[in-house]
Amino acid sequence: MSSYVGVLVSDPWLQSQFTQVELRTLKSKFYSTKTRFGRVTVKHLPPVLAKLKDFSGKFDENEIKTILDESYPNRAKEVEFETFLRAFLSVQSRGSKGASSFLKTGATTFHHAINESEKASYVSHINSYLKEEPLLKSYLPINPATNALFDLVKDGVLLCKLINIAVPGTIDERAINTKTELNPWERTENLSLCLNSAKAIGCTVVNIGTQDIAEGTPHLVLGLIFQIIKIQLLADLNLKKTPQLVELVEENQDVEELMGLAPEKLLLKWMNFHLKKAGYEKQVTNFSSDVKDGEAYAYLLNALAPEHSTHVTLEIKDPSERAMKVLEQAEKLDCKRFLSPKDIVEGSANLNLAFVAQLFHHRNGLSDESSKGPVSVTEMVTEDDETSREERCFRHWMNSLGAVTYVDNVFEDVRNGWVLLEVLDKVSPGSVNWKHANKPPIKMPFKKVENCNQVIKIGKELNFSLVNVAGHDIVQGNKKLLLAFLWQLMRYTMLQILNNLRSHWQGRDITEADILNWANRKVKKSGRPSQAVSFKDKNLANGIFFLELLSAVEPRVVNWSLVSKGETAEEEKNLNATYIISVARKLGCSIFLLPEDILEVNQKMMLILAASIMNWSLQQQSDTESTVSDDTDVSSVTEEISNLSTDDGSSDV
Repeated sequence: MSSYVGVLVSDPWLQSQFTQVELRTLKSKFYSTKTRFGRVTVKHLPPVLAKLKDFSGKFDENEIKTILDESYPNRAKEVEFETFLRAFLSVQSRGSKGASSFLKTGATTFHHAINESEKASYVSHINSYLKEEPLLKSYLPINPATNALFDLVKDGVLLCKLINIAVPGTIDERAINTKTELNPWERTENLSLCLNSAKAIGCTVVNIGTQDIAEGTPHLVLGLIFQIIKIQLLADLNLKKTPQLVELVEENQDVEELMGLAPEKLLLKWMNFHLKKAGYEKQVTNFSSDVKDGEAYAYLLNALAPEHSTHVTLEIKDPSERAMKVLEQAEKLDCKRFLSPKDIVEGSANLNLAFVAQLFHHRNGLSDESSKGPVSVTEMVTEDDETSREERCFRHWMNSLGAVTYVDNVFEDVRNGWVLLEVLDKVSPGSVNWKHANKPPIKMPFKKVENCNQVIKIGKELNFSLVNVAGHDIVQGNKKLLLAFLWQLMRYTMLQILNNLRSHWQGRDITEADILNWANRKVKKSGRPSQAVSFKDKNLANGIFFLELLSAVEPRVVNWSLVSKGETAEEEKNLNATYIISVARKLGCSIFLLPEDILEVNQKMMLILAASIMNWSLQQQSDTESTVSDDTDVSSVTEEISNLSTDDGSSDV
């Protein structure tokens, strides 16, 4: 293992979509084609891909050509290896059965015909929420009848602004490149900032890279925008933000079950709660076929806004006419933006979801009481801030890996073991024995324990510290244990990525001390004075060390006129912390920490931040050297890493 050199790609997400075996196979096919023709163009891809065993019997050359023509219309365009990998994923997605989550579905649309109604709804949302944005005033309102949206997203500014509308404060807007004319590098930085920030708020950017947005690929752009809008619309669908939701708890349930529901499932439960009270006898289980006839909406609006309702709506037999009447009522609540009568009748899942979420936001119809019983709901859902932040970090990190199952709540969703097996298979391909795994839904408790026992077994094989830990501890939802396991899994993944970059240097695995020494050496070489004693060094709280490190790996990326000394006021430290996170994401680092993690010097998050910057820096060197020769000459990487072990003394990481 110490001398193994993995196949590397510059985009961490793209790297995560393939095992090393798959990457080696695809790289071999790519370069054999390049050797044969001198270069690889889009027109070479269909015959090459058609011969792969993944597509044998599923697609012929003409079918693959049709698929690729949608994303790569210029058949004479030369493609590099990463584009070849993305083309592979585009074809592969057509053979998939689809994802189980609305979030993932939004980013993996399997037929690429654009839904004009969805586009018009998203454009309406953007026009409404960004109409006062100074940088976009000259471009808004966008005309939904044109393709102006796909041109406007190409520099990343609109998407960054939209993310900040969905989850305020995610992006430090000082890090956005906002010149009138951006060069290609600056545009790529904005798009990296956008995609890495989207992942950090819970978007699954499956099959989406900076180039896809830069080219304005319609189905991918709309998929990403829907996810961002959905996160905004569902932000209040939890007991912390809306404690009145406790009213939905049924007699035979407890609050914990409600807390474990995904936001869209909670939205359905809210809808059915009101429908039952209004006398509607059916159960709505989805936002598509179950609402097509408009009847459920008529009952729901009668329950939520009786002052605007009329029983005439229910007496209408024609679905289109009823849908029109429903939207007339909804308009009185200012809730018509996302939907047309046609969208209801055709069962547009995305738009119906957005419509119901908008109804909830404007009038949830729940009691103002925030408690049920002797203990208030607020007290029940409050957990310590660090635990909450770590759960959020690990949840978004797990979702960014592209596993099939989307995680809404770590403490609930991993208890059957299946999700953890999926994640382990991503970070350590081949480690899971799927023949001995039990796929959800799992009714028998011992089947869950079997899955979790395998999780623990694999963890021990990866040298995780799991003393006196067994599968039933995961099934029982032991929060402390789960966070400890996921931390070791994230740490293992990052160290493995760095180990793949070491090539043949010195035949040893990289350590946390190596990462600290590398960071200190980088800062020192740049002529800056800061040094970190360890990743729990309280001096890291002012942010200066990490800003100097970012500046050392890419001198122009930090605007020092925006940086404060952070010596006294907490506000100055907070500004530096938010700037660090956005600058790192702008470079291309996929990180999930919050400013509070820097301010409190969370040792785990400090390590991951430094390791992510190190990974980006070494990757750039590797990429630069690989342009000189196909056989990567890693001499400068070797020099950097070999220097790590020559530092005097060892750091207390």
